[in-house]
Amino acid sequence: MLVDSHCHLEYDSFAEEGSAVIERAAAAGVGTCVTIGTKLSTFPKTLAVAERYQNVWCSVGVHPHDAATEPLTDSVVLVEATHHPKVIGIGETGLDYYYDHSPRAEQATNFLVHIDAAQETGLPLIIHTRDAEDDTIAILEEKLKKAPFGAVLHCFSGTEKLAEAGLKMGMYLSASGVITFKKAADLRAVFRDVPLDRLLVETDSPYLAPIPYRGKRNEPSFVVHTAKVLAELKGVSEDEIAQVTTDNFFRLFSKAQRPAV
Repeated sequence: MLVDSHCHLEYDSFAEEGSAVIERAAAAGVGTCVTIGTKLSTFPKTLAVAERYQNVWCSVGVHPHDAATEPLTDSVVLVEATHHPKVIGIGETGLDYYYDHSPRAEQATNFLVHIDAAQETGLPLIIHTRDAEDDTIAILEEKLKKAPFGAVLHCFSGTEKLAEAGLKMGMYLSASGVITFKKAADLRAVFRDVPLDRLLVETDSPYLAPIPYRGKRNEPSFVVHTAKVLAELKGVSEDEIAQVTTDNFFRLFSKAQRPAV
């Protein structure tokens, strides 16, 4: 079994297909998906998708792009959302200096509040970071001094420096379809050195479809192509990478229940 640890099934691009996407995922061996919260204003829609399907879970959070329109002053609303049995993570949150859709100070404030929520609930943090490695590392290291929290660097596309810092802090790195791209040799080199017990796989669908579907709408069933490339990088079988990444997922996202065999 594989787990798509990060997708966006509530997005409009999936609206007309619904169950068919989940059925294709199951047919491809993808037994669990996590649809990720990006706004509090749309969280009810995210949660509804998770409630609709037995093996779909969700997270609650505000994407750094939306930090200006959905600023957080404390963790109360995030923590309250985690009382629902289907909510298994906090985020996605973090820093995005590539697009800078929200002021950096407001991104940082929201990031800190999400970390507070992860520390309070014991649920893992789902981190988005782009062109903001130094600030991301500094914030995470400082918060870890106060209390522990689990985390995944989602859709990891950063440098060896960020990978090493994340691993040192006990975090997981999630591989997306980007590792299949022809120009991603440097990223594949980073993943080649990540320990097997710190790896997850994801689609980030509907974005970043892996080869051979690049340029098309991504979906959870396509995670098998990312897992195949990851297995080749690590020198293990596809079955082993499926087993390892699935075990890693349920270790980190311990609130999620494994599907019945």
